[in-house]
Amino acid sequence: MPTRKLSALKALGATRVWPSTIHTHARLPYQSIHHTFSTTQCPAFASKRTASSQVEPVDGTSDSVSAKSSPTSPSSLASDIPAPADWEENPNYNIERFSELPHSNFGVNQHMVINDEFKEALRQILWQFRAPIRYAFAYGSGVFPQSKHTKATPSSITSIHSKPPPAIVDQQGGTPKMIDFIFGVSYSQHWHSLNLNQHRDHYSALGSLGSAAVTAVQEKWGAGVYFNPYVTVNGTLIKYGVVNLDTLCTDLSEWTTLYLAGRLQKPVKILRDDARVRLANQVNLISALRTALLLLPPEFTEQELYGTIANISYLGDPRMVLPTEDPSKVANIVGNNLPHFRRLYAPLIENLPNVNFNDSKCSDPEWASDPSSNIRLTQDMDPIRRGNMVRRLPKSFRTKLYFQYQKKYQIPRLEFDQMLEASRDEDGTRINRREGGGFERRIAREPAEDLRAEVRTVIKNTVGWPSMSQSLKGPFTAGLSRTWRYMSEKMAKHSEGKKKAAEATKEKKQE
Repeated sequence: MPTRKLSALKALGATRVWPSTIHTHARLPYQSIHHTFSTTQCPAFASKRTASSQVEPVDGTSDSVSAKSSPTSPSSLASDIPAPADWEENPNYNIERFSELPHSNFGVNQHMVINDEFKEALRQILWQFRAPIRYAFAYGSGVFPQSKHTKATPSSITSIHSKPPPAIVDQQGGTPKMIDFIFGVSYSQHWHSLNLNQHRDHYSALGSLGSAAVTAVQEKWGAGVYFNPYVTVNGTLIKYGVVNLDTLCTDLSEWTTLYLAGRLQKPVKILRDDARVRLANQVNLISALRTALLLLPPEFTEQELYGTIANISYLGDPRMVLPTEDPSKVANIVGNNLPHFRRLYAPLIENLPNVNFNDSKCSDPEWASDPSSNIRLTQDMDPIRRGNMVRRLPKSFRTKLYFQYQKKYQIPRLEFDQMLEASRDEDGTRINRREGGGFERRIAREPAEDLRAEVRTVIKNTVGWPSMSQSLKGPFTAGLSRTWRYMSEKMAKHSEGKKKAAEATKEKKQE
């Protein structure tokens, strides 16, 4: 069955949304997602008001990459409305207000819909910090379960949390977990100075050296994050990482380390938003989608797509090689959070010209909220379009990929440098991502498995050392006892995951 794309005007939030009069499988995925989130009272889909708050803005999602449209698509019906500018061509990372985003409802796909009481309990934790937090999100299995929900018991609750709010007890059930946060701050040393005065007990002995020493360890080692694990706030056990907003935005837009970008490629709950981070994260999400498409065959399923995306930040992560992570971690993340992944990526999928939902299950208006449905997709393997995807990869990551192929093609260094300079389109604040040229198309014409191998190598090289060095500074930032506790719990998860995998394999053989 032929598929068509939903136009950019409707799919990712222009100023008006036109009604659909013709239903095809290509239009149904976004329509059913729109319906699902409207019925769950997500304000971003139910109405398109301009954001005025940094806590829970109602801005929508927008991604103005080129899209296919039919004669009856909303874009052709709305020819009197100026098309939104292609925000990817010139993203301005110096914005300060939500009104400066490309669209009034830009980036709603980043905001996950969770239980209101649980969300408020997470926000109340933030209010216990006097130091200013500009951007914050909660993530991990303590927020988005990676296993089936079980009923809580008093003993299971107090084994982790001292006196948590009822909403956290209800959300985590019989498997309570430490809740992970990332705090984005404007001035790291000033933030740590204030936080050391209020929460000295959150820090290891390193805190005795003052905020300058803490900040130096944060910004000069690893991926630029300083973690304080196993601290109790509002009766809840949490771990929080502190990162400078500039470091965060650079990783999101350029993939310098993929340490933070990788976390935001999976569902997280944004508790305080920032316009600049939202813009950079939209670049991060569409870059993750493009990278996954380069790693996938012409036909694949949703779970394969989201699993590939979720695995990006784990390739090269030493924790996945050592016995410190559940080997089924990626499958658990995707399998138990499929509707959340759809919310993140379905609007972006709808608006890319070279990938389509192609499944009769999309005729069911409730498919988007069904965690058991695994929709099929297809992508165009045309080297021109795939070359364009290569050209639009994040700057730092793309440069590493180019150097891989310079070595492979044995291009002389002087000639290669001249080629890079001729295609250079970046300055300090703005990026123009143009169409792929001959070099990018040559890369795209590589045998599929060879291209996948090169992309995986670049991912591993990007992730490996920052992740390793971030782990190595754990004993200094967390202290020896808390580091040992963390490693012990991770090793226990690894053993439990291997045991479950062995049992599942045994059951399949018996069938």
